[in-house]
Amino acid sequence: MAHIADLLAAGRTFSFEFFPPRTDAAQATLVRTLRELEPLEPSFVSVTYGAGGSTRERTHELVAGMLRTTSLNPMAHLTCVGHSRLDLAEILVRYRRAGVDNVLCLGGDPPAGMDLPPSELAYAVDLARLALAVGGFSVGVAAHPLGHPSSPTRASDREHLAAKLAVADFAITQFFFRVEDYLLLVEELTAVGCDKPVIPGIMPITNLASVARMGALAGHPVPPEIVARFEGLEDDPDAVRSLGVELATELCEKLLAEGAPGLHFYTLNQSRATREIYASLGLIPRRY
Repeated sequence: MAHIADLLAAGRTFSFEFFPPRTDAAQATLVRTLRELEPLEPSFVSVTYGAGGSTRERTHELVAGMLRTTSLNPMAHLTCVGHSRLDLAEILVRYRRAGVDNVLCLGGDPPAGMDLPPSELAYAVDLARLALAVGGFSVGVAAHPLGHPSSPTRASDREHLAAKLAVADFAITQFFFRVEDYLLLVEELTAVGCDKPVIPGIMPITNLASVARMGALAGHPVPPEIVARFEGLEDDPDAVRSLGVELATELCEKLLAEGAPGLHFYTLNQSRATREIYASLGLIPRRY
């Protein structure tokens, strides 16, 4: 396996994100998706971690399984919420013993309706320090181009992100839709003396029902000028999907032209949109 920090030092990275399936049908879908995306030769892939450790075993099994049965380079997500320091250290040691080289350290949001034990580590930066203490990991953290929803000000958000990146090797952003938002994030980090790589996260709009949900996930509404592009397409799901992929491709092209260190695709365990964007960007390997 390869450290993501080393891959970024050598050039651009292109990566995919998956989540652990909860049913047999979802497992079959993910297996098919992995088979379709593995030949694209991503630099790495990441696997999410459920709120409060709800997918602790499934995340580990998926990451370890990728190491055993595929050529993929997996990164495990890990969150502080609902865990003691010892719990988190044990999870990290278990990943190292399995051969996992990369971890994304997240604070995590307390899930509604779950009775969880107190979180001993309060912030992602604390978890990043713990991962470094365990040793052997390339450590990533999350970034929010428009600011984390819980940050009181944009300036404080950038200060906290710079503090995380003083410990971590790189950041991956929440998905966004305007290149200007990413460029301003990088500019503001540079202004506070932070020059670590920040990989933009990409999620195409593939159906209108997802627009409000995507805004909720990102903590900010989908920009009105993007929503307006879909007006009149309510009865044409194919046109919606095609436009969503087109807009995501345009965003990727602008990001690469502006020097972004890579692209990270939120796949939702589906392959089609990612494969189409890859093809439009000319990233498909010749032997694919």
